[in-house]
Amino acid sequence: MSIPIPSYGFGVLLLLCCFGVSLSTSQNNGFSVELIHRDSSRSPLYNPTETKFQRISNSVHHSINRAKYVNQMFYASSHTNTLVSNLTPYLGVGHIMSYSIGSPPFQMYGYLDLLIDMIWFQCKPCNPCLNLTSPIFDPSKSSTYTNIPCDHSKCYYLRYAKCISDNCKYHLVKNSSYSQGDLSADTFTLNSTTGSPISFPEIVIGCEHKNAGGFPLEGKVSGMIGLGGGPLSLTSQLDYSIGGKFSYCLVPFFSNSNTSSTLNFGDAAVVSGPQIVSTPIKQIDPIAVTLQAFSVGNKTILLEQPAFAPITRRNTIIDIGTSITVLPMKVYSKLESAVVDLIKLQRVNDPSHDQLNLCYQSTIEELEIPIITAHFLGADLQLKPLNTFMQIDDKVVCFAFTSYEYFGGAVIFGNIAQNNFLVGYDFQKKIVSFKPADCTNQ
Repeated sequence: MSIPIPSYGFGVLLLLCCFGVSLSTSQNNGFSVELIHRDSSRSPLYNPTETKFQRISNSVHHSINRAKYVNQMFYASSHTNTLVSNLTPYLGVGHIMSYSIGSPPFQMYGYLDLLIDMIWFQCKPCNPCLNLTSPIFDPSKSSTYTNIPCDHSKCYYLRYAKCISDNCKYHLVKNSSYSQGDLSADTFTLNSTTGSPISFPEIVIGCEHKNAGGFPLEGKVSGMIGLGGGPLSLTSQLDYSIGGKFSYCLVPFFSNSNTSSTLNFGDAAVVSGPQIVSTPIKQIDPIAVTLQAFSVGNKTILLEQPAFAPITRRNTIIDIGTSITVLPMKVYSKLESAVVDLIKLQRVNDPSHDQLNLCYQSTIEELEIPIITAHFLGADLQLKPLNTFMQIDDKVVCFAFTSYEYFGGAVIFGNIAQNNFLVGYDFQKKIVSFKPADCTNQ
């Protein structure tokens, strides 16, 4: 059964103070912010001692681990009609966004994630907590910070909620790990690509005071920004300002460009013009669509629907936190066989710990790679070589797809497959749209 679309907004009004940007302008035209790939030289997590190919190997490893988590979450979501806050998915190699909390604004970095529906970060006092290198937000220093009481409707959206001294607190335990904090509200500020900060009052946040056992944060990244369909996600809370619309254009990370990607909201997120294809959103939390088949050459590989989703036919998560595309083993085997039939080059082993199965001794420029079409329900998406293969070493290219054997059965459509597409989400129309684009010029 599909989880119903939540009611967005919760009375959020757009506040643009002191910066000369009018309310009507932002609402009518929308706004855009910068997205930074986790391993980009512009990233606060950039490690200059790693080679390009070490970063690629790490991204493949994280993608496989994240896919396991996503499938577990996808499977669990089919067994409940309760809207819950997914606080801490396994981090892949995704994108980071700069934002500020409070009054005066306190600047932070957060991982962006389509699979969670909450904004959370470490706060003072924090003990025990992860040893981050960035300053920690102090709620007592913000004049606009408020705790959310236990009887507030927003507290009911948390499955893992506790009530202490009439304050709503989240308490998430996973194996030996746990995360605890206050459900609160404060002013949330984004720096638009025009250079003008845009502030939103009374945005619900998770202020974490305890974190132990491996809940994932690192370096200068102190939290998560959820863009999922649940009622506490950033996109849901900004609905009155953005009309349920956001889009992104992901720059091919392993190209020579050092240009950042963009995340767009409101009217700036509308995908229009020629070459647009759209597919319906079959489930909103987590966001899921239907992928019917792949085709390559004259062969078509049909996808089976997961056993737990025969009615909704949802079988695919479009993810920006997973680099490679992860398929059920039977589907992957047939797709790989079809690709092998069309590429007549010497196969070699994956030099990055044998994580990818199909590799050739070549470069992306030299390799004659067939177009692979992903046939979503109502949308045929033609994937170019930069979407299907990755340069894993100086003279080795590998298929940017892999398989899994664990339960769940969902397809994880990774961010490499989405490079140089403008990908737009419209929660009101319940569609995801794709348009080919040069994301370095967006």
